[in-house]
Amino acid sequence: MDEPGADPAADAREALDRLLLGGPRRYTRLQVAELAGMLPERTQRLWRALGFPDAADDDPAFTDADVEALDVLSRLIDSGFVGPETEASIARAIGQSLSRLADWQTDMLADVLTRGVAEGDRKPASADDAVEAARVLLPRLRHVQNYVWRRHLAANADRLLAATGPGDRRELAVGFADLVGYTSRSRGMGGRELGAMVEDFESIAAEVIARHHGRVVKTVGDGVLFTAAGAVDAVEIGLQLPEAWDAEERPPLRVGAAYGAVLTRLGDVYSPVVNLASRLTSLARPGTTLVDRELAQRLRGLSDYRVRPLRRVSVRGYDHLQPWLVRRRPAGEDDIAFEAMLDELADDVLGEPEDGDTPAS
Repeated sequence: MDEPGADPAADAREALDRLLLGGPRRYTRLQVAELAGMLPERTQRLWRALGFPDAADDDPAFTDADVEALDVLSRLIDSGFVGPETEASIARAIGQSLSRLADWQTDMLADVLTRGVAEGDRKPASADDAVEAARVLLPRLRHVQNYVWRRHLAANADRLLAATGPGDRRELAVGFADLVGYTSRSRGMGGRELGAMVEDFESIAAEVIARHHGRVVKTVGDGVLFTAAGAVDAVEIGLQLPEAWDAEERPPLRVGAAYGAVLTRLGDVYSPVVNLASRLTSLARPGTTLVDRELAQRLRGLSDYRVRPLRRVSVRGYDHLQPWLVRRRPAGEDDIAFEAMLDELADDVLGEPEDGDTPAS
């Protein structure tokens, strides 16, 4: 019979389970369902929605914390705060958000444990080192996560209180920023180099978007989807992102943005406006920002910007789409009369009946 401590890795896993999961794994999925007073099919659906693989019927993979979490969910549903028809969607949104956060935090823990090993400053970390690092970091990470979550709730409180219609429908500018040639560029990169570029892109995008009161909806490797309440904020994001990102060793950035009614649900946004912004992004040249007619109309008369209509094009889902190129108006223009004439032509186009920016039937 093995003595306690004979397998350091097993001892470390048990210690981490106690630290992270609130106790040892002792229940099968059927036992958890019974203890929580839920049907097994329902608990399995929620487990999958959270992003976890199925556990075998005889696998004691669950802890007392899992039972407690299901009990809290049942009480939320009974209170009417969460409806039975939305519980899986909410679980999926939470799981996707926190899974990415957990990936990053695991990488951070690994970096803490291996720092200095490559240079020969110390020996590789042991299982006990991993447990001790998690024990120190976990309370601090939990505190920061709770703080950030509350600040985001506070940031949305004004919108909630000011809403006059359905809380999930808003008028917003939606924008995409896309790295041009990312796929071909990334093929020649090592993992560390590619990771550094993605980290730089997400960091710069988050900073510029936050500076102009926007919100990062999601990032997908070579692009970021963002929203902004006002036209000027959206355009400033679109103009400043390529400038802030520009460097010789980086692929160029292009931006497309559109304005209109948007459905916000579980942190994501849904609307033909999102599709329109995506199409405009695909049409933009590297380093430029294209907007739709509605955003161009809202910039009309603002002296800080040049808004020029481009040739109409047909793209998937849109017949005769009219893109508008937005640039910052430079101080001391050489030919003010010529630019004034172009402004008048742009105003004439904006004054024409809208016939091309709506989705194709």
